[in-house]
Amino acid sequence: MHFKRFEEMPVWQDARKLTTNVYTLAQGRKFRTDFGLKNQIQRASVSVMSNIAEGYERTSQKEFLAFLGYAKGSIGEVRSQLYIAFDLGYIDLQQFECARNVCVSISTQLTRFSQYLKNES
Repeated sequence: MHFKRFEEMPVWQDARKLTTNVYTLAQGRKFRTDFGLKNQIQRASVSVMSNIAEGYERTSQKEFLAFLGYAKGSIGEVRSQLYIAFDLGYIDLQQFECARNVCVSISTQLTRFSQYLKNES
């Protein structure tokens, strides 16, 4: 599992798609007026893909693993905020489940990739 660029990593690609989805959801009529939640969920989703990229570009595997951990924390944050958006009626059940499932998939990928890197060293 060696990548020449972080853009080749499936987990980064999925995080990128999730970020686009989160920005789209946040444009909903009710969601867009909750500036605090809108800003926080957008920042958290950007943080996932950014931490994967930043970790990849670091010089050591130890640093990469740390940034994958930050990304995993941020994906949990996005997932938690999706519950808030759903509970407040900002997104419907289908939107919630779709985005939540992508978050779970990204979290799983981050866990597996981190385990792979730890076992590789």
